[in-house]
Amino acid sequence: MTQPATNNTVYLNSTAPDRVRRERLYAGQIFLFTATPETTALRDFAAEMIEEAFAPLDPVTAQFDMPVEKFVEIFGPLKPKFIHHPKTKQLMRDALASLGCDLEETYLDVPRLRGVTSDSYLTAGVGYAHPLHRDTWWSAPLAQLNWWMPMYEFESESSMAFHPPYWGTGVENHSEDFNYYEWNAVGRAQAATHIHQDTRVQPHPPADLARDPQVRFVVPPGGIVVFSGAQMHSTVPNTSGRSRFSMDFRTVNVADLKAGRAAPNVDSHPQGTSLRDFRRMSDDAHLPDEVVAQYDSGEIPEGAVLVFDPNGGGVRAP
Repeated sequence: MTQPATNNTVYLNSTAPDRVRRERLYAGQIFLFTATPETTALRDFAAEMIEEAFAPLDPVTAQFDMPVEKFVEIFGPLKPKFIHHPKTKQLMRDALASLGCDLEETYLDVPRLRGVTSDSYLTAGVGYAHPLHRDTWWSAPLAQLNWWMPMYEFESESSMAFHPPYWGTGVENHSEDFNYYEWNAVGRAQAATHIHQDTRVQPHPPADLARDPQVRFVVPPGGIVVFSGAQMHSTVPNTSGRSRFSMDFRTVNVADLKAGRAAPNVDSHPQGTSLRDFRRMSDDAHLPDEVVAQYDSGEIPEGAVLVFDPNGGGVRAP
């Protein structure tokens, strides 16, 4: 098992092989990449969809020209439309392949399109700004890597923050009460109904957990921040006067899953696993059942949804 990092290193445009990069990410290091032709193509496609949805308004300032309910009406349907567009998946594969990911070993989750508005305009549901958290509290595997990309220029005041002191230090978070399959059945489907307050039951740290020291990275549109799903990170309260649009997606490497290579677990104890969401980059195949079984845990409640589908289909427990 990889041990907690004793230093915090940030790599810019590293040419290290993916195997080495994964080892360093599991040890708490962070990788930054400036835009490539492939990541720019992905960014441009997403921006085109965003701008078409908000036309004739500029998406980054549209919040000041409409009630919050109208913003949700526009952005809510846009998220799954982008996520499940066949061109999105191909552009994601191209981007990851250009950054050295092995098409046969790398499995990819669907992307999440995010809209973080300014001045507390929308803080719930489709605009929920995550407090300090690790993705592993939400049943992400410890071998998960996160790839984060901004759609437009943004400021430190609307960025994402990392909190290095917590890499090797556990905190109270209530992840033991979280069941991924129940979340698929109820929590994710309700996102668009939460406008003024988000009452969904989610893992969370104490409200007074120290945010500092923290590190923020401002990368250009189409640039990427890569980090472990076990990293403690948060959404910075946006005071920039512009909505920040971004996308993020996740990968796992099947060889690492089989061998148990991953980030250390200091405080994540959820039930279930998100591994069924991942598809092989080369042919869209599922992870082998025996690999998923290594990481499944807890009870599968009645009515559970193993794989979420925004159209209501999903994969339900037998």
